[in-house]
Amino acid sequence: MSSHGNPTQLPLSDSELESRLRAVADARYHDRHSFNVRMHKGELRPDELRRWIVNRFHYQRHIPVKDAHILAKFDTPALRRSWLRRIQDHDGARDGEGGIERWLRLGEAAGIDRARLTSGAEVLPGVRLAVDGYVNFCRLRPLLDAVAASLTELSAPGLMRTRIEAFEQHYPWIEADGLTYFRTRIGQGGRDGGEALALVKAWARTREQQERAVAALAFKCDVLWSLLDAVECGDAREHGEAGTPGGAP
Repeated sequence: MSSHGNPTQLPLSDSELESRLRAVADARYHDRHSFNVRMHKGELRPDELRRWIVNRFHYQRHIPVKDAHILAKFDTPALRRSWLRRIQDHDGARDGEGGIERWLRLGEAAGIDRARLTSGAEVLPGVRLAVDGYVNFCRLRPLLDAVAASLTELSAPGLMRTRIEAFEQHYPWIEADGLTYFRTRIGQGGRDGGEALALVKAWARTREQQERAVAALAFKCDVLWSLLDAVECGDAREHGEAGTPGGAP
């Protein structure tokens, strides 16, 4: 049997498909990764947290790129307008706005200047591979698969709430204004996840299509997990090979 299941199987109902998708997110979302667990328990050193901010920015700045690839696949103005909002959410309507700008402010609140973030010089190879893999997935795979991969948004609001509480409690050296990105994504993630889920349920009518959607979401979970694997392993790389100590807050 292929990884997409037996195409002769009967299609899942909408509720069954949604349950399968949510089960994938519940089991494989990166909130379970040991790095995120340590982050939320307040166990990260300042240099570890800064390394995550720097490397995660490489993912953040590519979100509108992958969304542009998805946007180009839509064949109706209404769908393009709807998805275009996602790009604007991250790029902003003008300079000084949007999710990328808010992530830059998070970096500044943690003591990382913009030039360091935007240079990309410290991005780990594993992070580059994970992000490239996701962007190319959205560029090359059918529209259903690309939209289904975005369904990690269903889990984002809960993660953002946990993260805000953890930062406020455990990392008070990060200025409060730097948490604006997380606060904004609670509403945006819930809205975007709901819209994408409705599209996937409307388009995935055969069992083969439904299994592809489930596999696409699993792939996206693997992307986010791999990104954190690279960041976590970067600690051994930094301290074992380069011997660079972590900075003080």
